[in-house]
Amino acid sequence: MYGYLTITRPVNSIIAGLAGVLGSLIATGTLVPEAAVLVGIVAFVTAAGNVVNDYCDAGIDAVNRPERPIPAGTVSMRGALIYAALLFAAGNLLALLTNPLCLAIALFNSALLVLYAVRLKATPFLGNLAVAYLSASIFLFGGAFAGMDGLLATLPVAGVTFLAMTAREVLKDAEDIEGDRAGGARTLPMIVGVDRSVGIAFAFALAAALLSMLPVFRWWGLPYLAAIGLLNAGVLYRSLAVRGCTTPACIRRSGVTATLKKGMFLSLLIFTAAALLS
Repeated sequence: MYGYLTITRPVNSIIAGLAGVLGSLIATGTLVPEAAVLVGIVAFVTAAGNVVNDYCDAGIDAVNRPERPIPAGTVSMRGALIYAALLFAAGNLLALLTNPLCLAIALFNSALLVLYAVRLKATPFLGNLAVAYLSASIFLFGGAFAGMDGLLATLPVAGVTFLAMTAREVLKDAEDIEGDRAGGARTLPMIVGVDRSVGIAFAFALAAALLSMLPVFRWWGLPYLAAIGLLNAGVLYRSLAVRGCTTPACIRRSGVTATLKKGMFLSLLIFTAAALLS
């Protein structure tokens, strides 16, 4: 049972579910008890995507992550497929309790998670964009709980998340070149090189910082600009540690992917506080 729990990345799945609720909060500035169902929907669908991804990446994980459940032997390949199907079903059945817009996003994202694991992950850059969209769409999903107006209200936050996640995904691929090559994947850093991938990632990170400063948020104002500006400056400065890297080991030593992850988390705290105070 431990293998079936860990293969879902339970902490990440629950955090993703809570992000769906944050999307609803950011869109409306309020929370309603009914929004709790968003946690279950997003968590189940995210968990299912993690299982499918591990199923398709069994060969790559044997090199990069041998401790994961499938290469470690705690979850069988057949068991992983059945488990993923049950998790997808649970998430989409729960989505029936929301509205047609939320259900459409849940169904589309479920299909995209499977497509990503089967094909897009091995497609240069498209796989990175798919992951970035899936992360950003959690906020769109939360906003959609309040209807089309709510979805539109979360577009700026989703845009910042999309750009920042694209940067992080490109750098993660640069870190994992050896294992990806052994598993037969073909990623952007393999094509353009680690140094150019660093430049591409930094451009996306800078674009995310610039978008977060524009007057496209309903709470845009001096207090928000001061908080988000300070965070952006810190993240971009720490990201300079990756400048000049030409090898996967250098990217790993820089810790830049962890910096971007922490920056996204802190930016969500700022967005949430601004939404509550506006």
